[in-house]
Amino acid sequence: MEEFGMSAHAMCKASHQGIGLATVELNDIGHVFATAIPQRGGTLREQAENALQSLDDVLRAESTRQSIIRQTVFLTEPSQIDECRQIIRDFYGADLPVTSYVPQPLCDGKLLSIEAHGVRRGRCEVEIERVSEQLVMLRHDGLTWAYCTLVVPGTSTAGAYESTANTLRRIRSLLHGRGVRFDQVIRTWFYLGGIVAAEGTTQRYKELNRARADFYKDIPFLAGYQRETRRGPVFPASTGIGAEGRDLTVRAIALATDRDDIIAMALENPRQTSAYDYARSYSLQSPRFSRAMALSYGPDMTLFISGTASITNSESRHLGDAVAQTHEALDNIEALISEDNLGRHGLPGFGSSLEGLGQARVYIKRTEDYPKILAVCAQRLGDMPAIYTTADVCRPELLVEIEGIAFSRREPSPSSSVLRGPHFRQITPKPKIAARPQ
Repeated sequence: MEEFGMSAHAMCKASHQGIGLATVELNDIGHVFATAIPQRGGTLREQAENALQSLDDVLRAESTRQSIIRQTVFLTEPSQIDECRQIIRDFYGADLPVTSYVPQPLCDGKLLSIEAHGVRRGRCEVEIERVSEQLVMLRHDGLTWAYCTLVVPGTSTAGAYESTANTLRRIRSLLHGRGVRFDQVIRTWFYLGGIVAAEGTTQRYKELNRARADFYKDIPFLAGYQRETRRGPVFPASTGIGAEGRDLTVRAIALATDRDDIIAMALENPRQTSAYDYARSYSLQSPRFSRAMALSYGPDMTLFISGTASITNSESRHLGDAVAQTHEALDNIEALISEDNLGRHGLPGFGSSLEGLGQARVYIKRTEDYPKILAVCAQRLGDMPAIYTTADVCRPELLVEIEGIAFSRREPSPSSSVLRGPHFRQITPKPKIAARPQ
């Protein structure tokens, strides 16, 4: 496994035989990000069990087998979601992570791929509360993380506006039930079936934006975590991307804490117009998200990078050229998380780079572009956990969108040994896991 160091920060990344892995120590606990692509099997069950077993082998070695907190399963066939859900339930049992099932065909032709995030104890206690299939809580060192997911079935007669508004209300209620406010949300994902399709006289993605803008109105996101240098509105980092069928799946991460050393800074990109300032020609209500959310706790920084495409200022670039669009998207990410941009936002010393990425997702509009886009990403990102799926990007002319999570450390932390092993207190409330997401 190759070790990457930035300042005193060390991250190990590797990929081999369908498994991608990145490990990083943050705030005195270990985080493991892994992806699994099946290497054997013809049926969904065979491929799922192969991927899960490969993932299990790696996570056991990293002492995180029973501490997977969230997971995303990408599926080629929407009709196989229920079958896959049961396979996942049977495999994890009481240790089931909050799991999103996203109907996006895999670029390599497999029936599914799995992305997982686990934690291991460092110098502080870690508590995992598995509330339901829709919500898992992680608590450590005065921080409470909420990971949630909800899906609105495509059979609903509601359009994209009402589906989005209802789902956001349900997520707010879900979080409130565990003492977390919606203004503490730092990252969201919106997987919308038929995202660029017409809806009445407009477009489904524009209706999603309108609902999000209405719901976010007057919410003071992360007000208690902001630096005084921050100017302009603050919104969570986000990805809005297409999916098969007509479902809407929404995921969110929220952070609640009374610690006074936590900084959550919404980042904008000097190469791009802020999405919330887009002209009305792009959407009646501009997209309410930040280009990234930079979260620091002591010397450690996590950068949640929103879906990023080949856009400079507010214009789509390199029309029809998938390779050039991929380079442009990566250039945008590089500028977004650079030392210059972090310094511009009042966070000097926290800059990162493409090497600092610990995980990525690459959404590709045309399957035939996959080999070319893969080659660019392999060249510029190297070995790391990454998923490549086929999906419509929010603008029809955009051929690729990339998101990720990056890390940096501003100064060395005192040396300490990390305790590995099952040092977790798990909470599984009654009643146990619901039979089916609501």
